[in-house]
Amino acid sequence: MPQQLRLGPVRLQVSHLERSQQWYQQVLGLTELSRTADVVQLGVNGASEPLVVLEWRPGTTPVRPGSRLGLYHFAILLPDRPSLGRFVQHLARLGVRAGASDHLVSEAVYLQDPDGLGIEVYRDRPRAAWQRIGQELMMATDPLDFPAVVASAAGDPWTGMPPGTVMGHLHLHVGDLPHAATFYHHALGFDRMVWRYPGALFLGAGGYHHHLGTNTWAEAAPASGAHDAQLLEWSIVVPSPGDVLAALGGAGFAVQEELVRDPWGTPLRIRGGVG
Repeated sequence: MPQQLRLGPVRLQVSHLERSQQWYQQVLGLTELSRTADVVQLGVNGASEPLVVLEWRPGTTPVRPGSRLGLYHFAILLPDRPSLGRFVQHLARLGVRAGASDHLVSEAVYLQDPDGLGIEVYRDRPRAAWQRIGQELMMATDPLDFPAVVASAAGDPWTGMPPGTVMGHLHLHVGDLPHAATFYHHALGFDRMVWRYPGALFLGAGGYHHHLGTNTWAEAAPASGAHDAQLLEWSIVVPSPGDVLAALGGAGFAVQEELVRDPWGTPLRIRGGVG
């Protein structure tokens, strides 16, 4: 995968469009960029491309976290630690419960939307601070230092997702890691970054700690059904999508225009563009 790779928007199927839109705006601080009867695009105020696209389909019902293969969480990357501190203070003022972790390479908080879909909001540590053992990057799940994160905000209020916020990575429940590596590493071309984390494989491009996480923490779960709230697709943006799609086709995976599905049916769109 080229160094210029970046992630595009995620498309989510939700059970109640108005409720989800309100939650994503009030809790996450996203702004409505466009809207039709059944689809809302949300992103950073003033941005030309959304981060999240919400789509309502009749009969959709919420899901219990970890009960389906596919989305574990999508992860929104903030530009710095003070932004994360302001977001943490914002969640506290709203009374929103969230998980949190220090992953060595990053600091993160975790939420579920009204349909049970997982979300991470995080900031990266500088790459110079990342640690390795041989070729493998070190990641962990340590307690987050909440006082230090909040202190970094210096008392400034949260005013919504700040400029420079991007889609940082996706993390998926998969059926097994060898097949995940066959599709995402060998065929698609992501580099393996972390492979000794229990039950998980993290992959990235350009030396990034991960653009994609895969795990087997729900390996016995079924794939999402037509009426489940779910990830409809995620996307990557690369300079030459035709080369990537040709590699996938050559590896025996069915490609339909820009879209390909992993071995468990999770759709991935591969688009052209610059990083």
